[in-house]
Amino acid sequence: MSHVSSKDIDEMDKEQLQLTLEDLRDEMLQLRSQQALGGSASNAGAYKQTRRSIARLLTKMNKDKEE
Repeated sequence: MSHVSSKDIDEMDKEQLQLTLEDLRDEMLQLRSQQALGGSASNAGAYKQTRRSIARLLTKMNKDKEE
């Protein structure tokens, strides 16, 4: 689940956003631990995609708070 598109995020409600954010943070933790233990070349872009998906989710959540 390393990539969540902006279109998918727009269709989610608040609970789904929160659950997806938790899942992505767990995935990011796993990717960091893999990287610390020597890393694997098979998922080189997964770290970047996960980080950006988290940023998209947080942006959407913060925008919804303001409105």
